[in-house]
Amino acid sequence: MTNENMEQLLDIGIALSGEKDFHKLLELILSSVMKLTRCDAGTLYLLDEDSLRFKIMRNNTLNTYEGGDGKDPSLPPVKLTRESVCALSLIEDRIICIDDVRASSEYDFSGPIRYDAITGYHTQSMLVIPMKNREGSKIGVLQLINAMDENGQVCGFSKDMVKAVESVASQAAITIQNVTYMQEIKDLFWSFVRVMSSAVDERTPYNLSHTRHMAEYGERFLDYLNEVEKKKTGKRRFDEAHQEEILMSVWLHDIGKLVTPLEVMNKEARLDERTLEQIRHRMERIDMLAQIDVLKGELSEQSYEETKEKTAQALALIEKSNRAGFLPDETLEQIKAIKACTYLWQGEEHPWLTDEELALLSIRKGTLSDEERKIMENHVVVTRKLLSQIKFSKEFSNVQKWAAGHHELLNGSGYPNHLAGEDIPQEIRIITILDIFDALVADDRPYKPGMPVEKALAILDAMANKEGKLDPELTGLFVESRCWESID
Repeated sequence: MTNENMEQLLDIGIALSGEKDFHKLLELILSSVMKLTRCDAGTLYLLDEDSLRFKIMRNNTLNTYEGGDGKDPSLPPVKLTRESVCALSLIEDRIICIDDVRASSEYDFSGPIRYDAITGYHTQSMLVIPMKNREGSKIGVLQLINAMDENGQVCGFSKDMVKAVESVASQAAITIQNVTYMQEIKDLFWSFVRVMSSAVDERTPYNLSHTRHMAEYGERFLDYLNEVEKKKTGKRRFDEAHQEEILMSVWLHDIGKLVTPLEVMNKEARLDERTLEQIRHRMERIDMLAQIDVLKGELSEQSYEETKEKTAQALALIEKSNRAGFLPDETLEQIKAIKACTYLWQGEEHPWLTDEELALLSIRKGTLSDEERKIMENHVVVTRKLLSQIKFSKEFSNVQKWAAGHHELLNGSGYPNHLAGEDIPQEIRIITILDIFDALVADDRPYKPGMPVEKALAILDAMANKEGKLDPELTGLFVESRCWESID
């Protein structure tokens, strides 16, 4: 083996240990041993139950390159029977090296010969090496075809080269195992993240698809941002790891709602049904007291009818206002006027509405009181607290900060830390846009119907370009992306 070959082996070892992407790793393994042996073709198989599945195929003469992009070659798997030389190598756990397959009587090479007849290729020398992980378990096979000498002529695989490929195959198997383990751990963590996120959404029918929608919008929006950036600079705005970190932040952004009281999360109206029923009974009492006064001769029939009409109008206004998404000044003044009305009961004067009822009915937007809104807003503090207990890997080190910051606004009016301007990174700005958009168009919220998309986009535009709350550039790109379309 030459010094150049030794350097190649060292380089292969370094490259294998550094590659973390599974599909790129398989591509690297096959391309490295093909280059090392100067062979013309090669296939990497991985064991899948009782079959060898094609993962990567390369044939320089036929210009055939399949696999390596996450899609397996379009060939049926090879059954683990002795009729196949690759399967036999794995079954018997031994290297098979043949200088000329057509001159060999020990093995069945009818398959490669039939393949040659179809393609016009000429398979001559072959090297088949089983791959085993550190526990000695079989995981796959490397098959190399037609080694080339320095003059480009087909020759057999030398003993030194067989040893070299065996060494690479051994290291490759261990690296495949390590990368597979890492992917399994990551998949497990992602499963945990989605389960926890689903637990939040399942707590209430009013949040059922919020996080999933945001994640779907987010993935499409990030892809769109990458496309725009590629047209400008030829590079992605976010690499795959960065994009994955943002999406994990999206999935976990509402995790703090796990501890938000349901009576706050599910509050459909300003007044609960018990309080509303008390007001109805009060209005009935006022009517009955007026009727009693008529019978006593202390009140005219006309005055009684006026009182009855007034309580009916008051109750209608209260019930309508109770579930309204927004109350204008005129309605708020009418509610205050109801509060100013009084009636006599057991010798004491009582208001038509209590102070607490007035305060709740005077909530201008939404259904939550100031105290309830603070409880609701506290979910981002809890999100940060919960996520601080998770030991995130380096590639997800920003998830806690980004997930907990999705209610911060550029003009400093957000919460919980009232960050502003450059203190809010672009990742949080993106998540905030996704969150607000879905909140606007969602049709499963307790306090409002879903808003038409174009109206929601107009609100986003105003928040970005008039109020200074959102990033104008990102908001404009979000509108352009139409990333919410075709999502259920």
